[in-house]
Amino acid sequence: MLIGYLQRQKLILMNYKSLSIIVCMIASLGINAQQTNAPKFGKGLFNLIGKDSTFSMNISARMQFLTTSQWDADNGLSNPTSSALVRRSRLKFSGFAYSPKLTYKLELGLSNRDIGKASSFTNDAPKYILDAVVKWNFSGNMVLWLGQTKLPGNRERVISSGDLQQVDRSLLNSKFNIDRDMGVQLRHHFKLSDTFIVKEAIAISQGEGRNVTTGNLGGHQYTARVDFLPFGEFASKGDYRGSDLKFEANPKFAFGVTYDFNNDAVKTRSNLGSYMENNTGGFYATDISTLFLDAMYKYKGFSFMGEYANRDAADPYAKNEDGSLTGRKVEVGSSLNLQTGYLLSKTVELSGRYTNISWDKSITGKGAENQYTLGLSKYIVGHKLKVQTDVSYTDIGFKTNQLLYRVQVDIHF
Repeated sequence: MLIGYLQRQKLILMNYKSLSIIVCMIASLGINAQQTNAPKFGKGLFNLIGKDSTFSMNISARMQFLTTSQWDADNGLSNPTSSALVRRSRLKFSGFAYSPKLTYKLELGLSNRDIGKASSFTNDAPKYILDAVVKWNFSGNMVLWLGQTKLPGNRERVISSGDLQQVDRSLLNSKFNIDRDMGVQLRHHFKLSDTFIVKEAIAISQGEGRNVTTGNLGGHQYTARVDFLPFGEFASKGDYRGSDLKFEANPKFAFGVTYDFNNDAVKTRSNLGSYMENNTGGFYATDISTLFLDAMYKYKGFSFMGEYANRDAADPYAKNEDGSLTGRKVEVGSSLNLQTGYLLSKTVELSGRYTNISWDKSITGKGAENQYTLGLSKYIVGHKLKVQTDVSYTDIGFKTNQLLYRVQVDIHF
């Protein structure tokens, strides 16, 4: 055990050294590239353009500092706890290579919460890489994505954690999202009329989440999404940004549908959750399907977002080779999230959210959860520099109710 621990520590140290070397190498590109003037605050640390104009690179960074206080709330407030942490710390590189039709994005997570837990499935290495994807606009409105990035899942998950209306995403997202994976995606959009836009995305991925090095233990994951925008594009891609900071002059509405099928999934939440290992060192596999319906509406500082999620499995009970139960179960159920906000001024917003989680109690043994959240945000420079606070009461049907208070500072360079 001691030898294994020392080996893991050595590997972690090597990863830190590798990361430092990568950052230094990228910074040194400026020696052989043409550097533009420093971008405006929130638009990156600096831009690089190759002397022959065959590549570009924007380097940006962001940080989130979060403090929380929590109490049990069954009979008055009791058992207080509190914490302060770097919730997110990110370094991002983006631009084009060889041609503007071939773009890329590399995003690294540096905080402990970003990196996640190392395991044998990730070669006992920290999960630094969030996104590593290239996008090739090979014909008209057709764009091919290759690499590790977010799947075209629920709207709230695809919205960047730096562009959220409240301190963090909802319970629906934390329990049902399909996050990132390694694979290929095809994106396309077209117009039904002068204003009615349809966006399509399909993805085939490994099906076991990000930074997995052990290969495909189960089957593959197949995801399809369609977005409908009857009143045209939102300002500044606002259909995938929280709050109506652009004060849409005309009503804007988007409706999206995602269906995800993970063939022979080996985790309890499709490509997330715990591995369903059996007594022979192998894995229990079952088909898991996830459905998302979501909508976004914005008009003159008012915004509304609604989402519905449902997860089902062919056989949710994980079994050993002899048919006995392992104790693991697919987390089958559904969820509803309703969120709204109104800008009292150009920089101050009041928001509210209601989230319901309805587990299949006969399978999971868990009852319903209902969470009520009231939030207040101060946008100093839009989403690039802001202070957000919220308070949440969670009515939990199978354990102690909770009261949670949070304050977060968000800064993007």
